[in-house]
Amino acid sequence: MDLAGLIRLGILVSMVLLVFGLGLRCVAGEATYVLRRPALLARSLLAMSVLMPLLMIGLVLSFDLKPPVRIALVALALSPVPPFLPGKQLRVSASAGYTFGLFVAAASFAVVLVPAVMTLIGVRVAGGLHVSAAKILTIVATTVLVPLAAGILVRRIAPGMAKFLTPFATKVGGLLLVIVMIPVLVSQWPSIRSLLGDGTLLAIIAFTVVGLILGHALGGPEPEDRTVLALATASRHPAVALAIASASFPEQKLVPSAVLLALLVGTIVSAPYVAWRRRAHAAGTTSGPGNSPAHRHH
Repeated sequence: MDLAGLIRLGILVSMVLLVFGLGLRCVAGEATYVLRRPALLARSLLAMSVLMPLLMIGLVLSFDLKPPVRIALVALALSPVPPFLPGKQLRVSASAGYTFGLFVAAASFAVVLVPAVMTLIGVRVAGGLHVSAAKILTIVATTVLVPLAAGILVRRIAPGMAKFLTPFATKVGGLLLVIVMIPVLVSQWPSIRSLLGDGTLLAIIAFTVVGLILGHALGGPEPEDRTVLALATASRHPAVALAIASASFPEQKLVPSAVLLALLVGTIVSAPYVAWRRRAHAAGTTSGPGNSPAHRHH
């Protein structure tokens, strides 16, 4: 196996470990939390899978962006929650039920929604190429559904082992992701630099800001839920985005660099929102146990 193959394997293993670690922390009912709340599910899918893609199409048509950037932004807007996001959400918000439930729901519905939305909005090439449901299912099953279910199963049948494995899976998965991303950044940096200019950074910043505002507005009356949906709407699964792009626009070789640039810029742009919500939720938990999100969800 060459270096590129090792990097891809390392990214996959890190994502599996991170999601397995999440499953080890997931208590009964959290994985299906959103599915049992139709109104919350409808608002979540409206924000992530309908309004965000439509707004991003309008955005890329309004700017004279390079084709890889335009494709990357639309593909990301169509993608579900990334495997590394729930851990970040749980550090900011105590809304564990919504965090896990949205993670599962977004991945599950992506199998149907991504091909359907692509067909409706015409994100296809002349030959009619489009990403298949089977391709999306393979990605979400490998990086979300199977490792999460495995973690939940271990927690259910061996809670002591789950408690022991949780910090190991989370820390090793996070460290491995950082390690494998270093050579990716180094190798992709010349391509990333070539994408800068012509409003690229402004468009990516707009992508993140629009996602945060949209998710925050549609998250409902609970402050914790608004935080979770805002971060989920602004941050998407890179592997699904790349699958969409490669299936529909195979000639665009710089799309992976554009996706990586969007993830980096998005992380920086969302940092002030994360800090604000962390302070807000920390202040809210001091108002009394009856107002605690953990009390409300469990």
